[in-house]
Amino acid sequence: MTVPSRFTWLSRLLHWLTAALVFAALFIGFVMVNSVASYAQLIVVHKTLGVLILVVMVVRVINRLTHHPPAWPSTIGTLEGKVVGLSEKLLYALLLLQPLIGWAMISAAGEPVVVFGSLHLPRIAPFDAQVFWVLRQAHSVIAYTLMATIAAHISAVLFHTLALRDRLIERMTFRFRSKADRSRLG
Repeated sequence: MTVPSRFTWLSRLLHWLTAALVFAALFIGFVMVNSVASYAQLIVVHKTLGVLILVVMVVRVINRLTHHPPAWPSTIGTLEGKVVGLSEKLLYALLLLQPLIGWAMISAAGEPVVVFGSLHLPRIAPFDAQVFWVLRQAHSVIAYTLMATIAAHISAVLFHTLALRDRLIERMTFRFRSKADRSRLG
């Protein structure tokens, strides 16, 4: 089987940066809500990760609109391609919506929205206990939806890579050449 076409270097970098930030934010979010002693420190990190995810996702959307993805391997049919396209749009929407809801939730709680230790963001929702409660519930539902969608994404890639052996994962990975390969290439 031939080596599949790859996403651009920037697309791959943004993908893995997003993955690292999202896994960190989800992990800290789940630890934070179950930790009384460390809550204050964890919320500062969680908010900063949320803002970073929002910024990276805006860059990813712009990048995606200006760079078309590579063609699917022959193992992906028309219907599966449409499902994958829809799931990708869902992931993008959730990853844009989640930090915005978190930001609005903090605003509705009446707390200052501070990230990176000292950067104050403007409020984007009114100070209101009922609005806070709705946004808090939405933030939790989206977190669980994100986990399920990410699990489906990873499962599909692993199925294609391990069962179908179509090297689908290589579209999004980086290839590191050995010293011998670099010297042969000049």
